[in-house]
Amino acid sequence: MIHIYFGDGKGKTTAAVGLSARAAGSNMKVLFVQFLKTEFSGERHTLSHTENVTLTLCPLELKYTFEMDEKEKAQAAKIFKGIFDSSVTTALTERYDVVVLDEIFDVINCGMASESEVFEFITNAPKSIEIVMTGHNPPERFFEIADYITEFKKIKHPYDKGITGRKGIEF
Repeated sequence: MIHIYFGDGKGKTTAAVGLSARAAGSNMKVLFVQFLKTEFSGERHTLSHTENVTLTLCPLELKYTFEMDEKEKAQAAKIFKGIFDSSVTTALTERYDVVVLDEIFDVINCGMASESEVFEFITNAPKSIEIVMTGHNPPERFFEIADYITEFKKIKHPYDKGITGRKGIEF
């Protein structure tokens, strides 16, 4: 089945981590792929120490996309393509039960991942793989093939008052 967790609200990655913990605790093999998150996030420690979970990380030297110039965006796109391609190969050859593509929609929307390549993987992956995708503004065709769609809508957030992300809560 295909899951989409999207929107401008907090909790998309948290939901994906929770589902991953549930699957791993049920002896399912989970591949958790993080795009765009280069800072330390609390979930990394837990996931990297959880049996049955393989965590693929984004390199630490990347800036936020809005801070990148065109050359840096092109370099980041190559990195993201490499992460995606190797993750697909790993998911298919090592027979994972669950594959999480965290922030994949943001990478697509920034033009740093091929929407058609991601869509092709999702539609052609073995039906035995549960696929979870997170991010903002998924392309419409992903909605058409998804089995679960959950929108996270921000009603109120501390960012609105100038409060930055807090360790253990937002990251």
